[in-house]
Amino acid sequence: MTKIGQGRKASKESKGGDKKYLSNLPYLPYLPYLPYLPYFLSLLFSDTLLTAYRGIAVNKNRTFLTMLGIIIGVTSVVLMVSLGRSFQDYVSTLIESFGTNLVEVFPKGFEKYGSSLDSLTFDDYDSVKRLSTVETVMPVILVTKPITYGKEEIAPMVLGSHGGIFDIYGYKLDHGRLIEPSDDQGAKSVAVLGSKAAENLFGNADPVGKKIKIGDDSYTVIGVLGPKGSLLGERLDELVFMPFSTARTASGQKHLSYMVLRSHRDPALAVEDITMLIRQRHRIINPKNDTDKDDFVARSAEQITTTVNAVTLGLTVFLALIAGISLLVGGIGIMNIMLVSVTERTREIGLRKAVGATRKDILLQFLFEAVSLTFTGGMIGLVLGIFFGWLLSAVAARFLGDFNFILSGTAIFLALAMAIGTGLIFGIYPARRASLKSPMEALRYE
Repeated sequence: MTKIGQGRKASKESKGGDKKYLSNLPYLPYLPYLPYLPYFLSLLFSDTLLTAYRGIAVNKNRTFLTMLGIIIGVTSVVLMVSLGRSFQDYVSTLIESFGTNLVEVFPKGFEKYGSSLDSLTFDDYDSVKRLSTVETVMPVILVTKPITYGKEEIAPMVLGSHGGIFDIYGYKLDHGRLIEPSDDQGAKSVAVLGSKAAENLFGNADPVGKKIKIGDDSYTVIGVLGPKGSLLGERLDELVFMPFSTARTASGQKHLSYMVLRSHRDPALAVEDITMLIRQRHRIINPKNDTDKDDFVARSAEQITTTVNAVTLGLTVFLALIAGISLLVGGIGIMNIMLVSVTERTREIGLRKAVGATRKDILLQFLFEAVSLTFTGGMIGLVLGIFFGWLLSAVAARFLGDFNFILSGTAIFLALAMAIGTGLIFGIYPARRASLKSPMEALRYE
Protein backbone atom coordinates (compact mmCIF):
# COMPACT_ATOMS: atom_id res chain seq x y z
CA MET A 1 0.00 0.00 0.00
CA THR A 2 1.12 3.56 -0.69
CA LYS A 3 1.18 5.84 2.27
CA ILE A 4 -0.09 9.40 2.17
CA GLY A 5 3.23 10.73 3.24
CA GLN A 6 4.95 8.85 0.49
CA GLY A 7 2.49 10.30 -2.04
CA ARG A 8 3.24 13.85 -0.87
CA LYS A 9 6.94 13.15 -1.08
CA ALA A 10 6.54 11.89 -4.67
CA SER A 11 4.56 15.00 -5.54
CA LYS A 12 7.27 17.29 -4.21
CA GLU A 13 9.91 15.36 -6.11
CA SER A 14 7.85 15.76 -9.29
CA LYS A 15 7.62 19.55 -8.84
CA GLY A 16 11.31 19.72 -8.15
CA GLY A 17 11.98 17.76 -11.32
CA ASP A 18 9.85 20.19 -13.36
CA LYS A 19 11.81 23.16 -12.01
CA LYS A 20 15.06 21.40 -12.79
CA TYR A 21 13.81 20.68 -16.38
CA LEU A 22 12.75 24.30 -16.92
CA SER A 23 16.07 25.56 -15.61
CA ASN A 24 17.80 23.59 -18.38
CA LEU A 25 15.85 25.39 -21.17
CA PRO A 26 17.79 28.09 -23.10
CA TYR A 27 17.06 31.67 -22.11
CA LEU A 28 14.80 33.42 -24.65
CA PRO A 29 15.03 37.17 -24.06
CA TYR A 30 12.50 38.00 -26.88
CA LEU A 31 9.82 35.55 -25.69
CA PRO A 32 7.80 38.17 -23.71
CA TYR A 33 7.64 40.38 -26.85
CA LEU A 34 6.15 37.74 -29.18
CA PRO A 35 2.58 39.13 -28.88
CA TYR A 36 3.88 42.46 -30.24
CA LEU A 37 5.61 40.87 -33.26
CA PRO A 38 2.85 41.77 -35.78
CA TYR A 39 3.02 45.40 -34.62
CA PHE A 40 6.80 45.53 -34.99
CA LEU A 41 6.62 43.98 -38.47
CA SER A 42 3.89 46.39 -39.61
CA LEU A 43 5.92 49.30 -38.26
CA LEU A 44 9.01 48.08 -40.12
CA PHE A 45 7.22 47.60 -43.43
CA SER A 46 5.19 50.80 -43.18
CA ASP A 47 8.39 52.78 -42.54
CA THR A 48 10.13 51.08 -45.46
CA LEU A 49 7.13 51.61 -47.76
CA LEU A 50 6.87 55.28 -46.74
CA THR A 51 10.56 55.82 -47.48
CA ALA A 52 10.19 54.04 -50.84
CA TYR A 53 7.15 56.17 -51.73
CA ARG A 54 9.03 59.39 -50.97
CA GLY A 55 11.86 58.23 -53.22
CA ILE A 56 9.41 57.62 -56.08
CA ALA A 57 7.49 60.89 -55.60
CA VAL A 58 10.60 63.09 -55.86
CA ASN A 59 10.51 63.09 -59.69
CA LYS A 60 6.98 62.44 -60.91
CA ASN A 61 7.71 62.84 -64.64
CA ARG A 62 10.55 60.35 -64.53
CA THR A 63 8.41 57.96 -62.50
CA PHE A 64 5.59 58.10 -65.06
CA LEU A 65 7.92 57.59 -68.02
CA THR A 66 9.51 54.65 -66.19
CA MET A 67 6.10 53.04 -65.67
CA LEU A 68 5.02 53.62 -69.28
CA GLY A 69 6.51 50.37 -70.59
CA ILE A 70 4.76 48.39 -67.84
CA ILE A 71 1.46 50.20 -68.50
CA ILE A 72 1.60 49.42 -72.23
CA GLY A 73 2.61 45.80 -71.60
CA VAL A 74 -0.13 45.08 -69.07
CA THR A 75 -2.75 46.89 -71.19
CA SER A 76 -1.78 44.79 -74.22
CA VAL A 77 -1.81 41.48 -72.33
CA VAL A 78 -5.23 42.13 -70.75
CA LEU A 79 -6.64 43.40 -74.05
CA MET A 80 -5.37 40.51 -76.20
CA VAL A 81 -6.29 37.70 -73.81
CA SER A 82 -9.74 39.13 -72.98
CA LEU A 83 -10.65 39.82 -76.62
CA GLY A 84 -9.47 36.32 -77.57
CA ARG A 85 -11.67 34.84 -74.85
CA SER A 86 -14.59 37.04 -75.95
CA PHE A 87 -14.24 35.89 -79.57
CA GLN A 88 -14.12 32.23 -78.50
CA ASP A 89 -17.32 32.72 -76.53
CA TYR A 90 -18.94 34.53 -79.47
CA VAL A 91 -18.17 31.71 -81.92
CA SER A 92 -19.18 28.98 -79.46
CA THR A 93 -22.49 30.71 -78.68
CA LEU A 94 -23.32 31.19 -82.36
CA ILE A 95 -22.53 27.61 -83.32
CA GLU A 96 -24.45 26.28 -80.32
CA SER A 97 -27.45 28.31 -81.50
CA PHE A 98 -27.42 26.17 -84.65
CA GLY A 99 -26.96 23.00 -82.62
CA THR A 100 -23.88 20.85 -82.11
CA ASN A 101 -25.34 18.09 -84.32
CA LEU A 102 -25.26 20.27 -87.46
CA VAL A 103 -23.12 18.75 -90.26
CA GLU A 104 -22.30 20.22 -93.67
CA VAL A 105 -20.87 18.37 -96.70
CA PHE A 106 -19.12 20.46 -99.36
CA PRO A 107 -17.38 19.60 -102.62
CA LYS A 108 -13.67 20.44 -102.53
CA GLY A 109 -14.23 23.13 -105.16
CA PHE A 110 -16.52 25.00 -102.76
CA GLU A 111 -13.49 25.96 -100.63
CA LYS A 112 -11.11 26.52 -103.57
CA TYR A 113 -12.50 29.28 -105.73
CA GLY A 114 -12.26 28.45 -109.41
CA SER A 115 -12.08 24.68 -108.88
CA SER A 116 -14.67 22.17 -110.01
CA LEU A 117 -17.93 22.01 -108.07
CA ASP A 118 -19.23 18.78 -109.53
CA SER A 119 -18.12 16.25 -106.91
CA LEU A 120 -21.45 16.02 -105.03
CA THR A 121 -24.32 14.48 -106.95
CA PHE A 122 -28.04 14.12 -106.34
CA ASP A 123 -27.49 10.37 -105.89
CA ASP A 124 -25.02 11.18 -103.08
CA TYR A 125 -27.83 13.09 -101.37
CA ASP A 126 -30.23 10.15 -101.73
CA SER A 127 -27.63 7.77 -100.27
CA VAL A 128 -26.78 10.04 -97.30
CA LYS A 129 -30.49 10.41 -96.57
CA ARG A 130 -30.72 6.66 -95.91
CA LEU A 131 -27.92 6.55 -93.28
CA SER A 132 -29.09 5.59 -89.78
CA THR A 133 -26.87 8.24 -88.16
CA VAL A 134 -28.55 11.02 -90.16
CA GLU A 135 -31.77 12.50 -88.80
CA THR A 136 -32.60 14.84 -91.69
CA VAL A 137 -30.63 16.15 -94.67
CA MET A 138 -31.30 18.96 -97.16
CA PRO A 139 -29.65 19.48 -100.59
CA VAL A 140 -28.62 23.03 -101.50
CA ILE A 141 -28.02 24.72 -104.84
CA LEU A 142 -26.53 28.22 -104.88
CA VAL A 143 -27.92 30.71 -107.40
CA THR A 144 -25.48 33.54 -108.11
CA LYS A 145 -27.76 36.16 -109.64
CA PRO A 146 -28.58 39.71 -108.51
CA ILE A 147 -32.00 40.51 -107.04
CA THR A 148 -33.83 43.68 -108.03
CA TYR A 149 -37.02 45.41 -106.94
CA GLY A 150 -37.72 48.63 -108.74
CA LYS A 151 -34.53 50.67 -108.55
CA GLU A 152 -33.14 48.70 -105.63
CA GLU A 153 -30.61 45.95 -106.32
CA ILE A 154 -28.78 43.57 -103.99
CA ALA A 155 -26.44 40.60 -104.60
CA PRO A 156 -27.08 38.19 -101.72
CA MET A 157 -26.49 34.45 -101.60
CA VAL A 158 -29.58 32.68 -102.95
CA LEU A 159 -30.11 29.15 -101.64
CA GLY A 160 -32.36 26.64 -103.35
CA SER A 161 -33.52 23.90 -100.99
CA HIS A 162 -36.49 22.14 -99.42
CA GLY A 163 -38.57 23.66 -96.63
CA GLY A 164 -36.74 21.65 -93.95
CA ILE A 165 -33.65 23.85 -94.29
CA PHE A 166 -35.22 26.51 -92.08
CA ASP A 167 -35.48 24.05 -89.17
CA ILE A 168 -31.90 22.85 -89.69
CA TYR A 169 -30.49 26.39 -89.60
CA GLY A 170 -32.85 27.44 -86.80
CA TYR A 171 -34.65 30.21 -88.69
CA LYS A 172 -37.93 31.58 -87.32
CA LEU A 173 -40.67 32.95 -89.59
CA ASP A 174 -41.43 36.62 -89.02
CA HIS A 175 -44.50 36.79 -91.28
CA GLY A 176 -45.86 35.15 -94.43
CA ARG A 177 -45.09 31.46 -94.99
CA LEU A 178 -42.13 29.18 -95.68
CA ILE A 179 -41.40 26.94 -98.67
CA GLU A 180 -43.85 24.02 -98.81
CA PRO A 181 -43.65 20.63 -100.64
CA SER A 182 -46.12 21.87 -103.27
CA ASP A 183 -43.74 24.72 -104.14
CA ASP A 184 -41.00 22.16 -104.82
CA GLN A 185 -43.25 19.80 -106.74
CA GLY A 186 -44.49 22.56 -109.04
CA ALA A 187 -41.09 24.35 -109.27
CA LYS A 188 -42.92 27.55 -108.32
CA SER A 189 -41.23 30.93 -108.65
CA VAL A 190 -41.45 31.93 -105.00
CA ALA A 191 -38.87 33.27 -102.56
CA VAL A 192 -38.38 33.72 -98.81
CA LEU A 193 -36.27 36.72 -97.77
CA GLY A 194 -33.95 37.12 -94.82
CA SER A 195 -34.79 40.09 -92.58
CA LYS A 196 -31.90 42.24 -93.84
CA ALA A 197 -32.50 41.34 -97.50
CA ALA A 198 -36.13 42.40 -97.11
CA GLU A 199 -35.09 45.68 -95.48
CA ASN A 200 -32.53 46.44 -98.20
CA LEU A 201 -35.08 45.89 -100.98
CA PHE A 202 -38.31 47.20 -99.46
CA GLY A 203 -37.31 49.41 -96.53
CA ASN A 204 -40.16 49.46 -94.02
CA ALA A 205 -42.77 48.19 -96.52
CA ASP A 206 -44.19 44.68 -96.31
CA PRO A 207 -42.62 42.59 -99.12
CA VAL A 208 -45.01 39.62 -98.88
CA GLY A 209 -46.97 39.24 -102.11
CA LYS A 210 -44.72 41.57 -104.10
CA LYS A 211 -42.71 40.59 -107.17
CA ILE A 212 -38.91 40.65 -107.27
CA LYS A 213 -36.50 39.69 -110.02
CA ILE A 214 -33.73 37.15 -109.51
CA GLY A 215 -31.66 37.50 -112.64
CA ASP A 216 -34.21 37.89 -115.45
CA ASP A 217 -36.97 35.82 -113.80
CA SER A 218 -39.80 37.13 -111.60
CA TYR A 219 -40.47 35.63 -108.17
CA THR A 220 -43.22 36.24 -105.64
CA VAL A 221 -42.13 36.92 -102.06
CA ILE A 222 -44.06 34.53 -99.79
CA GLY A 223 -42.35 35.10 -96.45
CA VAL A 224 -39.83 37.06 -94.38
CA LEU A 225 -37.57 35.42 -91.79
CA GLY A 226 -36.80 36.71 -88.32
CA PRO A 227 -33.32 38.09 -87.47
CA LYS A 228 -30.57 35.47 -87.15
CA GLY A 229 -27.34 37.48 -86.97
CA SER A 230 -23.94 36.58 -88.41
CA LEU A 231 -21.70 33.53 -88.25
CA LEU A 232 -17.95 33.89 -88.90
CA GLY A 233 -18.53 36.91 -91.13
CA GLU A 234 -21.45 35.37 -93.08
CA ARG A 235 -24.52 37.58 -92.78
CA LEU A 236 -27.32 35.09 -92.36
CA ASP A 237 -30.06 37.75 -92.48
CA GLU A 238 -29.11 38.65 -96.06
CA LEU A 239 -29.79 35.16 -97.44
CA VAL A 240 -32.67 34.48 -99.85
CA PHE A 241 -34.33 31.05 -100.25
CA MET A 242 -36.23 29.46 -103.13
CA PRO A 243 -37.55 25.91 -103.79
CA PHE A 244 -34.89 23.35 -104.69
CA SER A 245 -36.47 22.35 -108.00
CA THR A 246 -36.80 26.04 -109.00
CA ALA A 247 -33.12 26.70 -108.21
CA ARG A 248 -32.13 23.64 -110.20
CA THR A 249 -33.96 24.98 -113.25
CA ALA A 250 -32.82 28.60 -112.80
CA SER A 251 -29.13 27.72 -112.39
CA GLY A 252 -29.01 24.83 -114.85
CA GLN A 253 -26.76 23.12 -112.30
CA LYS A 254 -26.45 19.33 -112.51
CA HIS A 255 -24.68 18.90 -109.18
CA LEU A 256 -25.23 19.95 -105.57
CA SER A 257 -23.52 23.00 -104.12
CA TYR A 258 -23.53 21.33 -100.70
CA MET A 259 -25.62 19.32 -98.23
CA VAL A 260 -26.64 20.31 -94.71
CA LEU A 261 -27.99 17.85 -92.16
CA ARG A 262 -28.78 17.03 -88.56
CA SER A 263 -27.20 13.93 -87.07
CA HIS A 264 -28.63 11.47 -84.57
CA ARG A 265 -26.79 12.20 -81.27
CA ASP A 266 -23.07 11.93 -82.09
CA PRO A 267 -22.13 14.19 -85.05
CA ALA A 268 -18.62 12.69 -85.23
CA LEU A 269 -20.12 9.27 -85.97
CA ALA A 270 -22.34 10.78 -88.68
CA VAL A 271 -19.31 12.49 -90.28
CA GLU A 272 -17.46 9.16 -90.26
CA ASP A 273 -20.38 7.33 -91.90
CA ILE A 274 -20.83 10.04 -94.55
CA THR A 275 -17.11 10.05 -95.31
CA MET A 276 -16.99 6.26 -95.76
CA LEU A 277 -20.17 6.28 -97.89
CA ILE A 278 -19.08 9.05 -100.29
CA ARG A 279 -15.57 7.57 -100.61
CA GLN A 280 -17.15 4.28 -101.59
CA ARG A 281 -19.52 5.98 -104.07
CA HIS A 282 -16.73 8.12 -105.59
CA ARG A 283 -14.32 5.13 -105.59
CA ILE A 284 -11.75 6.93 -103.49
CA ILE A 285 -9.16 4.56 -101.98
CA ASN A 286 -8.00 6.25 -98.81
CA PRO A 287 -6.94 3.73 -96.12
CA LYS A 288 -4.79 6.31 -94.28
CA ASN A 289 -7.71 8.76 -94.02
CA ASP A 290 -5.81 11.46 -95.90
CA THR A 291 -8.35 14.26 -96.47
CA ASP A 292 -6.31 15.66 -99.38
CA LYS A 293 -7.30 12.62 -101.45
CA ASP A 294 -11.03 13.26 -100.93
CA ASP A 295 -13.04 15.38 -103.38
CA PHE A 296 -15.40 16.53 -100.61
CA VAL A 297 -15.33 17.89 -97.06
CA ALA A 298 -17.65 16.69 -94.28
CA ARG A 299 -17.46 18.70 -91.07
CA SER A 300 -19.63 19.20 -88.02
CA ALA A 301 -20.32 22.38 -86.06
CA GLU A 302 -18.42 20.76 -83.20
CA GLN A 303 -15.31 20.44 -85.38
CA ILE A 304 -15.61 24.05 -86.50
CA THR A 305 -15.82 25.17 -82.86
CA THR A 306 -12.73 23.15 -81.92
CA THR A 307 -10.76 24.48 -84.90
CA VAL A 308 -11.74 28.12 -84.31
CA ASN A 309 -10.98 27.86 -80.59
CA ALA A 310 -7.56 26.32 -81.29
CA VAL A 311 -6.69 29.01 -83.84
CA THR A 312 -7.96 31.80 -81.57
CA LEU A 313 -6.05 30.42 -78.58
CA GLY A 314 -2.83 30.17 -80.56
CA LEU A 315 -3.24 33.69 -81.94
CA THR A 316 -4.09 35.07 -78.48
CA VAL A 317 -1.03 33.46 -76.89
CA PHE A 318 1.18 34.72 -79.73
CA LEU A 319 -0.12 38.30 -79.40
CA ALA A 320 0.13 38.15 -75.59
CA LEU A 321 3.77 37.05 -75.86
CA ILE A 322 4.49 39.94 -78.20
CA ALA A 323 2.77 42.28 -75.74
CA GLY A 324 4.85 40.75 -72.95
CA ILE A 325 8.00 41.97 -74.70
CA SER A 326 7.03 45.52 -73.72
CA LEU A 327 7.06 44.34 -70.09
CA LEU A 328 10.62 43.15 -70.62
CA VAL A 329 11.56 46.50 -72.13
CA GLY A 330 9.80 48.28 -69.27
CA GLY A 331 11.72 46.13 -66.77
CA ILE A 332 15.04 47.10 -68.33
CA GLY A 333 13.97 50.74 -68.16
CA ILE A 334 13.11 50.38 -64.49
CA MET A 335 16.48 48.79 -63.74
CA ASN A 336 18.30 51.65 -65.47
CA ILE A 337 16.32 54.32 -63.66
CA MET A 338 16.81 52.57 -60.32
CA LEU A 339 20.58 52.44 -60.92
CA VAL A 340 20.53 56.17 -61.64
CA SER A 341 18.46 56.69 -58.49
CA VAL A 342 20.95 54.70 -56.40
CA THR A 343 23.79 56.87 -57.67
CA GLU A 344 21.87 60.11 -57.06
CA ARG A 345 20.92 59.09 -53.52
CA THR A 346 24.31 57.77 -52.39
CA ARG A 347 24.55 60.32 -49.55
CA GLU A 348 21.01 59.45 -48.43
CA ILE A 349 22.01 55.77 -48.28
CA GLY A 350 25.12 56.63 -46.27
CA LEU A 351 23.11 58.80 -43.87
CA ARG A 352 20.52 56.06 -43.31
CA LYS A 353 23.23 53.51 -42.62
CA ALA A 354 24.98 55.96 -40.25
CA VAL A 355 21.84 56.24 -38.10
CA GLY A 356 21.35 52.47 -37.91
CA ALA A 357 19.74 51.24 -41.14
CA THR A 358 20.93 47.75 -42.07
CA ARG A 359 21.72 46.33 -45.49
CA LYS A 360 18.36 44.57 -45.35
CA ASP A 361 16.55 47.90 -44.76
CA ILE A 362 18.25 49.52 -47.76
CA LEU A 363 17.64 46.44 -49.93
CA LEU A 364 13.94 46.38 -49.03
CA GLN A 365 13.58 50.13 -49.59
CA PHE A 366 14.87 50.08 -53.17
CA LEU A 367 13.17 46.76 -53.94
CA PHE A 368 9.85 48.18 -52.74
CA GLU A 369 10.43 51.21 -54.96
CA ALA A 370 10.89 48.98 -58.03
CA VAL A 371 7.88 46.77 -57.19
CA SER A 372 5.74 49.84 -56.41
CA LEU A 373 6.54 51.25 -59.85
CA THR A 374 5.63 48.03 -61.65
CA PHE A 375 2.55 47.33 -59.50
CA THR A 376 1.19 50.86 -60.00
CA GLY A 377 1.91 50.61 -63.73
CA GLY A 378 0.20 47.22 -63.76
CA MET A 379 -2.95 48.58 -62.09
CA ILE A 380 -3.12 51.49 -64.54
CA GLY A 381 -2.56 49.06 -67.44
CA LEU A 382 -5.28 46.77 -66.08
CA VAL A 383 -7.83 49.60 -66.03
CA LEU A 384 -6.84 50.72 -69.53
CA GLY A 385 -6.95 47.14 -70.84
CA ILE A 386 -10.47 46.64 -69.49
CA PHE A 387 -11.63 49.99 -70.91
CA PHE A 388 -10.21 49.43 -74.40
CA GLY A 389 -11.45 45.83 -74.39
CA TRP A 390 -14.97 46.98 -73.58
CA LEU A 391 -14.75 49.71 -76.23
CA LEU A 392 -13.56 47.36 -78.98
CA SER A 393 -16.20 44.79 -78.00
CA ALA A 394 -18.90 47.45 -78.34
CA VAL A 395 -17.58 48.30 -81.83
CA ALA A 396 -17.45 44.59 -82.77
CA ALA A 397 -21.03 44.12 -81.55
CA ARG A 398 -22.24 46.65 -84.12
CA PHE A 399 -20.86 44.50 -86.95
CA LEU A 400 -21.02 40.94 -85.56
CA GLY A 401 -24.18 41.11 -83.47
CA ASP A 402 -24.20 39.71 -79.95
CA PHE A 403 -20.50 40.11 -79.08
CA ASN A 404 -19.96 40.31 -75.31
CA PHE A 405 -16.76 41.46 -73.62
CA ILE A 406 -15.47 38.77 -71.25
CA LEU A 407 -12.85 39.86 -68.76
CA SER A 408 -10.48 36.96 -68.30
CA GLY A 409 -9.39 36.32 -64.71
CA THR A 410 -6.35 34.55 -66.13
CA ALA A 411 -5.41 37.72 -68.01
CA ILE A 412 -5.67 39.83 -64.84
CA PHE A 413 -3.60 37.42 -62.77
CA LEU A 414 -1.04 36.92 -65.54
CA ALA A 415 -0.62 40.64 -66.22
CA LEU A 416 -0.25 41.66 -62.55
CA ALA A 417 2.02 38.68 -61.78
CA MET A 418 4.23 39.63 -64.73
CA ALA A 419 4.30 43.26 -63.59
CA ILE A 420 5.26 42.43 -60.00
CA GLY A 421 7.71 39.78 -61.18
CA THR A 422 9.31 42.34 -63.48
CA GLY A 423 9.79 44.68 -60.51
CA LEU A 424 11.36 41.94 -58.41
CA ILE A 425 13.66 40.64 -61.14
CA PHE A 426 14.86 43.98 -62.48
CA GLY A 427 14.82 45.71 -59.10
CA ILE A 428 16.95 43.25 -57.17
CA TYR A 429 20.27 44.28 -58.77
CA PRO A 430 19.95 48.04 -58.09
CA ALA A 431 18.60 47.32 -54.58
CA ARG A 432 21.50 44.99 -53.78
CA ARG A 433 24.00 47.50 -55.15
CA ALA A 434 22.53 50.18 -52.89
CA SER A 435 22.62 47.90 -49.82
CA LEU A 436 26.32 47.07 -50.31
CA LYS A 437 27.48 50.69 -50.26
CA SER A 438 29.83 51.60 -47.43
CA PRO A 439 28.33 54.32 -45.16
CA MET A 440 31.66 56.16 -44.87
CA GLU A 441 32.24 56.26 -48.64
CA ALA A 442 28.59 57.15 -49.23
CA LEU A 443 28.75 60.13 -46.88
CA ARG A 444 31.90 61.42 -48.61
CA TYR A 445 30.22 61.11 -52.05
CA GLU A 446 29.79 64.43 -53.87
